[in-house]
Amino acid sequence: MAVISGDDIFSHVFIGAADADLPAKSYDATLGALGIQNLGPFGPSWILYGKNKPAFIIARPGNGEVPWSNGVTIGFAADGPADGDAFHAASLAVGGADEGAPGPSNHLPGAYAAYLRDPAGNKICSYTFTGDD
Repeated sequence: MAVISGDDIFSHVFIGAADADLPAKSYDATLGALGIQNLGPFGPSWILYGKNKPAFIIARPGNGEVPWSNGVTIGFAADGPADGDAFHAASLAVGGADEGAPGPSNHLPGAYAAYLRDPAGNKICSYTFTGDD
């Protein structure tokens, strides 16, 4: 079975937002569906997420300029299609925008993905493999 994993490659992912509290409300629900928790604020307007330690950060960029991600997608690992479905539904329920409904992905054999944009415009997805090649 194919596996995509960021283990031991990235220390964290940082996305910019003019107001971190706006996308945080969405990510609390969306990432919560995957077992990823809001680990609380760190300093002014920094929100940290992870399972055991911070790995995903939302904050206002240091230079104050907040770009949205065109051509960038941040993928979160789902344990299976049901988690991907829950991830997608949770985001839509709190203001996320659909960028691709949950289902088989033609990118890799057995891939199952759901794509969204958070309220700040960042593109995210959940990704898992079903074992169906």
